[in-house]
Formats: sequence, structure tokens, C-alpha cells
Amino acid sequence: MVNTVKTATVIGLNAYEVFVETDVINSLPSISVVGLPDASVNEARDRVKSAIKNSGYTFPAKKVVINLAPADLKKVGTSFDLPIAMGILTEEEVLEADKLKDYAFIGELSLDGTIRAVNGVLPLVLGLKDAGVKNVIVPKANAKEAALNGEVTVYGAEHLTEVVNHFIETKIEKTSVDVNRYLSEKTDTDYPFDFKDVKGQHKAKRALEIAAAGGHNLLMSGSPGSGKTLMAKCFPSILPPLELSEALELTKIYSVCGLLSADEPLVVKRPFRAVHHTASANGIIGGGSSPKPGEITLADRGVLFLDEMVEFPRQVLEVLRQPLEDGEIVISRAKHSIKYPAKFMLLGAMNPCPCGFLGDREKQCTCSDFQISRYKSRLSGPLLDRIDLQINVPRLTPEELLLSKETEECSADIRKRVVNARKIQLQRYKNESILTNSELTSELIKKYCKLDEKSQTILKAAILKYQLSGRRYDRILKLSRTIADLDNSMDITAVHITQALQYRMDEEIGIV
Repeated sequence: MVNTVKTATVIGLNAYEVFVETDVINSLPSISVVGLPDASVNEARDRVKSAIKNSGYTFPAKKVVINLAPADLKKVGTSFDLPIAMGILTEEEVLEADKLKDYAFIGELSLDGTIRAVNGVLPLVLGLKDAGVKNVIVPKANAKEAALNGEVTVYGAEHLTEVVNHFIETKIEKTSVDVNRYLSEKTDTDYPFDFKDVKGQHKAKRALEIAAAGGHNLLMSGSPGSGKTLMAKCFPSILPPLELSEALELTKIYSVCGLLSADEPLVVKRPFRAVHHTASANGIIGGGSSPKPGEITLADRGVLFLDEMVEFPRQVLEVLRQPLEDGEIVISRAKHSIKYPAKFMLLGAMNPCPCGFLGDREKQCTCSDFQISRYKSRLSGPLLDRIDLQINVPRLTPEELLLSKETEECSADIRKRVVNARKIQLQRYKNESILTNSELTSELIKKYCKLDEKSQTILKAAILKYQLSGRRYDRILKLSRTIADLDNSMDITAVHITQALQYRMDEEIGIV
């Protein structure tokens, strides 16, 4: 008789229900796994056999055939160990098949029967929930993460015998978590860098505040030591808290990558990913023979920081163009393609020239025109078109350097304004499937970024003078909408348009 046990497999960030079918045939003792398994699934044969024997149960002295259906779906990972073991134990009549029909199983088995944690448990359980599964047994270390799904009943087990006894005599205790408790925990004081330690640079701080409020991309250019990197490190301290949908999306990503801890099953802070300029294109966008998320996906709903941005190879920078526009990345391979979310804020820092002192008030630039031109050409026009705010960060004056720390605004005060602006956007776009102004489409721009006659006149003059592209025009309107939100203004006025334009003039940082 063929027995069927439910589990799931992850492809990208999406999970699909898998049926583990087990049959015992009168033939020479062996184990055969079919249904497009990868190497890690095939290796389950020896792990499961030892785990069953070392847990005190008998293993069939016949041929065991295991089919992972649907057979055309690639099966990857070690999470199939537990469901395979349950199917074999059902064949051995240790368990009754009827008792298992409402359950799904996820977990890797060690040789002594201990159930080890696996990656991607949250997306697996969410996929099973969509398939109508009501109960799931997972490794104890993954139980809190699995319980974030909110509907499927989760049981965390530490050993194979514990799972077997759950269906015979002793029930495993259910695992539940309070998602709102994780999100409501105060994290304002958990940041190592604060804007109160940044002297001067008020225009740059204002630009960073606007970027945080609307989810905009920003590029800082200035002399070495002007504070670009320090301000970038302070940037996470003014970012708004995650919404539940954002937190769950991030948790799925970090779960698949194995970056979650058992004690903190939910990602509650926006990520800040600082990438070195030696990073490869695959490292940034993701890839590999079995595609994995890259830095832009790990920075989803957070920040991707590129220090010394022009030192990155141009081909690496150019791969950012499509995800910056679409908020997602599609990685295509011969047999399949995988889509990962990539709604990140790009934060870049660069020197204005190879020596770093072009336009400096104190030190003279020693670079030739050819060197400067070649240096700036590493950032293409289409890439710059996708960066909303481009600002110059000048060297501090002696008076600013001697300024007392107490005179600078702290991150907590800036963050309050950012959070207020984000709340305005959440309310405005509650029926639009977006969260921030930076996600506005052309149709939504027409709906929410209407201009009065004076604002139109200013913008028309800017279009003629600076030859603004259609994309840049849209981004100026989005930026204006964010500045208006920070001012608690329902309408975009000429003042907001003028402020947005001053952050978009590339001539200011010498990039043409």
C-alpha cells in the first residue's frame, strides 16, 4: 500500500506543496528516491535509515521507493528527511496513515534521530497554508519562525521519537508568537551612530531625511573626510519602523538565506547592506547554478550602501538599473527563472575626482581634465537618472569643526518627522498596493502629484534649461510629494518643487 505524507519545497521565495509517496516492494533491500531530487535530497536515504534505526524502530528489509510529487518540480534541501521518515514508519505500521493526513512535516534528521533546523521554514509554511494544510511539524529551532504565519498550527519537535509519540500518546506543545510584540519593541536606542555626532552638513542631513521619508535614492559627492561615510552609517537611525507586510517579506528572504536566529524569528529592523567595491555582479544581484538572493534582495525595504561608488566596475553598477526601476530582479537560467524583491534605497558616496579635491575650498585639485572626465564616466547617465537626490558634501569649515555636539539635532528627532511622513503615505496609498512615494507609477503620479500654475511654470523652465528626461521629471514630482509630506502639506507648492530641483542638479556635483 502506498502512503502519502505532505511537505513543501522552496523555489526562489515561493513554496510549493510536495507529496512524499512511499511504497515497499518485495525485492532486495534498498532505497530509491525519484521525483527530481537534488544531491542533498538523495543523501536523505542514508540519514533517514540510520535515524529510524537509532530511534528504536525497524527499517523495512525490502526495497523502499519514495516518489516526490509533482515529479517535474525540482526538490532542493534537507527538509525532506522528516517527511520521508514518517512515510516509511507509516509503511511499517508504527503510525496510522489517517492520523497524518492533516499534517505536513519539515526537518532534517541527524543519524541519531535529532531533528535539525533548516532554511526557508517561513516560506515553506506559508506555501503549505495556501495549499490548505492545517498543522505542521517543524524543527524546534524553527518553530517560532514557522508560527509567524498566523493560521497554520505549528509544533516544534527535537527528536523523531517525539514526532511519533505525538500521534500515539503525548502531544507536542503548540508554538505561538506575538508578531505585534516583536514589531512594537523599542529600537530607537539600538543604533551605534547618531546624527548628533555629525557636525554641520545641514543640507546633506536634510537630503537624507527626505530620502528616508520617501524611500528615495541618494548620491553624496565630496572631499575625503567631509563626513559622507559617517552620515551613511547614521542613516539607519532615522529610518521608519517596518510594517508587518515588510517584516514578513524580509523574514522570508533572510530565512531562505539562513540568516535568521532562533531567538529572533522576525526581522524587525530595516537592513543596511554596505557592499565593498570588489563585489561581483552576481554577488549584488544574486545568482549561481541554484540562484540565491544577492545584496539588493537582502537590502529589500532597507538600504544598499555603495561607498566609493565610482570604484565599482561599471558593469556591476549597470546591473542596478533595472532593479532600481522595477523594485525586483529576475534571475533566468536554462530550466527556470526566479523573481526576487528588490525595493531598496540606493545610498552612494563618491569623491568628485581621483584625488578627491575638485571644487574644494581649501585644497587644490591635481587631476587633469582627462582623468576627471574618465573618473566621472564610470557613472552612466541612465544610472544617475534613477538617483533622486544628488548632493555635494563640502569640507567642514573651522567653525563647524569646533562646534559643540549639543548643538546638532539627534537622530530621534529627525526620525519622528520621517515616521510622520511615512504615516501620511501609508494612509494615502492604503488602496494602491504601494507604501512610499518612490513607488509611484506614472498613473499614480497624475493622481497624487497635481501642481498649481506657479509650480508648473517653475518645472517647465527647469525642463527647458536642464533637458530633463521623462524619468527625471517623474522623480522630481515624487521628491516634491515627499517634501510636501514632511511639511504636512496636502498640496505640492512651488516651494516644494524648488527644493526638489535643487537636489536634482547634477552640475552641482560635477556629473554631466
